[in-house]
Order: sequence, then structure tokens, then C-alpha cells
Amino acid sequence: MGIGSDVIEGLGLGDPVLRLGVTGLSRAGKTVFITSLVANLLERGRMHALRAAADGRLKAVWLQPQPDDTIPRFDYERHLAALTGPQPRWPEGTRHVSQLRLSLRLEPSGLLSGLRGPRNLHLDIVDYPGEWLLDLRLMERDFAQWSTEVLERLPNRPGAQAFLAAIGAEDSGAPFAEPRAQGLADLYTAHLIAAREAGWADCTPGRFLIPGELEGSPALTFAPLPPHLLDGKLGREFRRRFESYKSRVVRPFFRDHFSRIDRQVVLVDVLGAIHQGPQAVEDTRRAMADILTAFRPGRAGWLAQILGTRRVERILFAATKADHLHHVQHPRLTAILTAMLREARDRADFQGARTEAMAIAALRATTEEMIAHQGEDLPAVRGRLLDGRQAAFHAGDLPADPGQLLHPARQGATAWLDDDYAIMNFAPAPGTARPGDGPPHVRLDRAAEFLIGDRL
Repeated sequence: MGIGSDVIEGLGLGDPVLRLGVTGLSRAGKTVFITSLVANLLERGRMHALRAAADGRLKAVWLQPQPDDTIPRFDYERHLAALTGPQPRWPEGTRHVSQLRLSLRLEPSGLLSGLRGPRNLHLDIVDYPGEWLLDLRLMERDFAQWSTEVLERLPNRPGAQAFLAAIGAEDSGAPFAEPRAQGLADLYTAHLIAAREAGWADCTPGRFLIPGELEGSPALTFAPLPPHLLDGKLGREFRRRFESYKSRVVRPFFRDHFSRIDRQVVLVDVLGAIHQGPQAVEDTRRAMADILTAFRPGRAGWLAQILGTRRVERILFAATKADHLHHVQHPRLTAILTAMLREARDRADFQGARTEAMAIAALRATTEEMIAHQGEDLPAVRGRLLDGRQAAFHAGDLPADPGQLLHPARQGATAWLDDDYAIMNFAPAPGTARPGDGPPHVRLDRAAEFLIGDRL
């Protein structure tokens, strides 16, 4: 009988393994982050803040075969070709769990370095959709509670009116009919897709957006219902399917993947949320609190039973697309994310693991310049738009006080009073890397130092 890799590691017979989970809220750039991180670990010329690389202790990094035969391999080579080819383009987003293993050869340091030889550390990078992580909140709610929460926030979200009209026309005494159930589920799913495209983060159930092999199954054929429909035949069947979704879809994901993660990075498109307005900012803040709930130690109930004593030791929340702003605004972007994270920590009553907030760009797509506007020079960025045109862009000044954004968002404002924060969609820039350099980035080396530096 064979011995599994986890057992070998536990017995000290194999090289240690560090599992890094990568997820993100809507359109935050998970695939780009992993691709650029791997490329910059393989070619470390731009990784100055990763101390083991800077001082020469990290001697070599190489790709290993995928260690788990049941999980798809992250398609690093294809994604890198998309980002660095003759006509660079953004790769497709995350649709399922995938994994990649890097092996790192490290020279010993310190007083006993002469007595020890080089050692290896395996870094398993696990990519999974952020929508699935948000399903954690479903596990602690019954169907009535979830329905109430969803329907309370639905009127202000895009694509919701057709679904609300449909459930408003339902007869509580009508017999259950599968075509009607499917119609309601389709309308609710259409709303979730529209909300995600508009930048909303809290869109559950997550598998409605990325159904995979479950598409069309009863486990994905339900929708939230108002109180007067809960006790009818439709409500009873939707309640049963909701519980089935939790037990057969959500629980296995946390048991099989989430419970084995040592470090975690959560990517957040803060700029996109600000552009969408106060409600999207508040939605993102709530989603971050729900994500932190998943990592809270000492948690009672089903998650503690799955995780046991296992704990995620470090969690990085990274505001992506920092290259869309001139560097003079990066401290303000970091301060906004830090404030959102602080409120999320308080709401989740979180303690135990080390957390950090950082503004990054896993792949830098712009250069910086000053542009003249109404007699003054504005700090701007220049890049190639998706249609091929070059453009210089000033997004607007982020507030020095994060409360100017977070307070209106928390109080239910529907628009910013004084400012309009714009965004522009840049394409990847043509590559100009020197030999030994990975793709250009903003603070990806600092992110790597926080996530794995102590183990190097």
C-alpha cells in the first residue's frame, strides 16, 4: 500500500510543503496574480523585496508535476503566453479549482550554515473562485434567513427587477412545477451575473455563477423567496434544494481544498468598487468580513470539525490594479483597503492569524507621467487600451481620509457627493523584460515576502 505525501511530510521523510490559496472577489485578477508570481519566482530580477532572493539564499526555483492527480493543473504556460505574446491580452478568469507546484532550493544561513546542506521547500499554489468562498455564509443560515437577507438588498442591484416581479406573481397555494422553478432560478442567476459584471462582490450561491458539471441540476435550481411563499410547495422544495446545495457542494469544497491551506491571498478590486459607488464599496466590505469569518480560529460548528486544529497562518488582502493610479496615490488606496479590512475584522471578531493589506499590480500595464490640465500638472498613468489606442489617464484623487468613502457607503448612500472616481481598462503592455527578469509588477515582491518569506 502506498504512503500519501501528507503522511510522508508528517513523518519528516519528505521536503516540507507550503500551500498558498489564491482567491479574489469579482474581476480582481487571480489568474494574472498567479501567473506573474510564478514567472517572477522563476526569474527573480524584479523580486528585490523578497529577502531570500535579494541575499542569494534562494538558489533555484523550478516547476514540478502537479502532485494531486484529481485536481486540474493551473495552466501557467498558456496564461503566460497570453500576457507576454506579440499581442498581449488578459487570460481567461478562474472557473474551477486548479493547482501548481513550485520547488524552491534554499541555502542555509546563520551560525550553523556550515553544518547543513541546501534544503527544498515545495510551494503548492491553489487557485479557486472567490464566489465559492463566499458560500461559507450559507452554512450558518437556513433557507428563510438567506432569503430574507438576499431580498433586502436585491432592489438596488442590477438585473433584479425581472426576478422580483416573477416571485411577486407566484401563488403560495400552487402545486410545485419544475418549469416554474427553473424559470425563477434562471432569472435569479441572470441577476447574479449582472451584479457581478457591475462590480458587486456578494453574489451567492457562488456555483450559480460558475456551475460547471452541476449546471441544470436540482442543487442549482432554487432561488430566494419572500415569507408568504416559504410554506408552500415551492418553498418546501427550494428549502430542500438549498440544504442539498450546502451539504453536497459547499461542504465538500471546504473539506477537500480549503482545510489544507496554510497561507491565503484575497485579491480585491477596490478601484472598481469605488467607481461603482458607495453601495458597491459597502458590499465589498461585507464580503471581506464574510471571508475573514472563514479563517477565524476557535470557530464552533461544522467548519471547526472540518479544519480541526489546522489554521491559516497569514492572510493578505491585496487591492489590485494599483498601476491604474500614479504611485503618489498608492498610500491612499492602501489606507482605504486597510480601513475596510479593519471594519471587517471587527465585524468578524477575528483574531489569531496575521493579516496585511497592500496595494499591488501583479502585472504592470502602465507607465507614469504628468499631464497638464487647466493650468496644473496632474499625476497620471499611460497605457494601451483594449482597442489598441494609447491613452493618458488621471482617475481622480482618492480621499486622504478613508472615512470619506466608507461612511457614506455604510449609511446607504447611492452616489458620491463630491467626486467621481473613474477607471479605464488597460491591456497588458508589450514585454520589455531583460534576461533574468520576470514580468513588471507593483509590490508583488512585497506580497511574496509577506506570504512565504518567513519559510524561506
